[in-house]
Amino acid sequence: MFLEAVSLCHNFKQNIMDKFITFKDLHNHNSPLLLGNVWDVQGALLFQKLGFKAIGTSSAAIATSLGYEDGESMPFGELLRIVKSIQSKVEIPLTVDIEGGYSREISELIDNIVALHKLGVVGINIEDSITNTQREILIAEDFSKIIQSIKSCLLKSSINMFLNVRTDAYIMGLKNPFEETLKRIELYEKSGADGIFIPCIVQENEIKKAVESTILPVNVMCMPDLPNFKNLETLGVKRISMGPFLYNNAIEKLENSINNIVSNKSFDTLFS
Repeated sequence: MFLEAVSLCHNFKQNIMDKFITFKDLHNHNSPLLLGNVWDVQGALLFQKLGFKAIGTSSAAIATSLGYEDGESMPFGELLRIVKSIQSKVEIPLTVDIEGGYSREISELIDNIVALHKLGVVGINIEDSITNTQREILIAEDFSKIIQSIKSCLLKSSINMFLNVRTDAYIMGLKNPFEETLKRIELYEKSGADGIFIPCIVQENEIKKAVESTILPVNVMCMPDLPNFKNLETLGVKRISMGPFLYNNAIEKLENSINNIVSNKSFDTLFS
């Protein structure tokens, strides 16, 4: 029994390592990694069935689906529970959106990342804006130190975790979002980030310059004016996220279906 347990532990660790290597390599292909963003097991299994190479959680979609506001109002334990259920059912690599880390204490933040690693998670998104009474973007130099501390601890503990750092100058509507983004990309790259995530960037010239400013793979997110996937490939983007928009679209369709049932006093629209 003891040897069997040791063998199972070894196999689990090797499986995580293999998934991490696969996931990291997916950011080095010519074609961008299209990431399926999920909020439950069913969605994760569907993306896997449809041939997606990797999936990631959407913090906003998970929070909303559980009745919470986005912005770390959901307890970390709830996120951990959802992640555990997803991870136990899929074979493809899973990365998790941890927003600002679910703690302002660096030791607790790192503990949260380690807890995800123990479940088999191979990557995280962590963002440089946090929500207290309102959302605010952190001072770039301060957040760089957080990244540096996380990376250092992970390396010392031999934990393989793809650290995708999200910078929120566009989301926050800063006065000069592109210039601020370039500044933060440089700082975050030096601090140990493995990837850079720039949600809400949509202008092709800005995307191209952002890509050219770093050796790290650049991640963009679904937006109404985002260039198509072929153009994003030409611009050098390496990862494309769906964010919460697939979830929002599904809920809108569900609401329409319910309204049709009530309006028609019939279930016919479910089958037409």
